[in-house]
Formats: sequence, C-alpha cells, structure tokens
Amino acid sequence: MAELAYTVRPARPDEARLLSDLALRSKAHWGYSAEFLAAVRNELSYRVEQIESADMSFTVLEVDGAPVGFYALKLLTATEVELDSLFVEPHFIGRGLGRKLIEHAKLAATGLGARRMIIQGDPNATAFYVAAGGVLTGTRESGSIPGRLLPTFAIELASE
Repeated sequence: MAELAYTVRPARPDEARLLSDLALRSKAHWGYSAEFLAAVRNELSYRVEQIESADMSFTVLEVDGAPVGFYALKLLTATEVELDSLFVEPHFIGRGLGRKLIEHAKLAATGLGARRMIIQGDPNATAFYVAAGGVLTGTRESGSIPGRLLPTFAIELASE
C-alpha cells in the first residue's frame, strides 16, 4: 500500500466539534457499546477554550485537505507533557497515520522543553504505545467510568 500524502498543522478553535466527533468515531472503531460511548462522550469532547489554552497544544493531520487525525499535548511541568489524546479516523487506522502523529507529538513535546511524555492509553492501544517507545508505568482510573483502569505509559524524550 502506498504511503499517504498528509499535512500536519495546528488545530483551529472552530474545529472543537469536528475533533470531538472524530475522537468518538475512532473510539467506536474498537467495538465499544453505545452505552460505553455515551459514558465517555464528555471526556472525548473538546472545547474552544482547550484548543486556545496556553497549557494545551492540538495538532491536526490532514489527508487531501480533510482532518483525519489529531493529538493534543497538555503541559504538566517545564519538563513533562501528557499526550491528552490521539485519534485517527477509523478508515485510516492501520495505515501509519497514528505513528506519524505520535512521532510528531514527541518532536513537538521536545520542542516545548519536555523530557518526558506520559500517556493514559486505551487498552486497545497498548501495543501501539509500546512500539512508539512507551514503557508501561501502571494504571489510572478512567475519568468517565468508575472502576475502569487504563494503562499508563511514559516515553523518555531525546534532550536537545
């Protein structure tokens, strides 16, 4: 399969709804029930204020001018960021765009001065984050579903 041509750019505040919808479609790809998706809707809904926040950085990946993936970084400290989200449209999953996004996120985090990226991942994404250099560090309770534990990872970033 030929590599897709893509562009990466900062998200625009007016894309909050589009990114929220993309995140839900991407989450649904993994076979979660309608009840589960309803429970995580608020957690996967992004607001204009988040995209405009100085503590967050949203980046969109486009194919043929259409957003098909995005990630968000949240600044935690001067040397640590959290990968707050990373989602790809379902029909593009498995085509290397998630890898492009995580590599771009790592470079962006390094550019912000971060030496470490932490991630709370979906259980279905464990292999993805490990392949991207993540080390499993434990679990964190879901912000949407009490008692559901999600894997956490850390990626040590190259220092400049």
